Amino acid sequence: MEKLTEREDQIMRIIWEQESVFIKDIVEAMPPSRKGKKPHYNTVATLVKLLEKKGYVEAERIGNTYRYHPIIQLSDYRDQDLEEIKEKYFGNSLPNMLAYFAKSEKLSDAEREELIRLIQSQK
Repeated sequence: MEKLTEREDQIMRIIWEQESVFIKDIVEAMPPSRKGKKPHYNTVATLVKLLEKKGYVEAERIGNTYRYHPIIQLSDYRDQDLEEIKEKYFGNSLPNMLAYFAKSEKLSDAEREELIRLIQSQK
């Protein structure tokens, strides 16, 4: 699975959320730029075509337009992303990764206890 650029990731999040979209739907859902403008339709269409080539979405022709559906699910992409982070920054150690987040996020006692409960429930 090829890594997504920031803009591709933004578009995929819209597609994952809506599950079935036209380019105009994506443009409407995208946040405005710093200048307050939405991205141009053609720019979004080009990025969606790249996502199709990368195997993230498939197109369904409806009349003279296309509706897009995700092929790769968010959970699969997230799993791969987290696996890469674990390998790259934490020596492929889940305990090291969890310890880092537990320390850097300054978990409350309740959050820490919830995390312990979640880990214990996986036994």
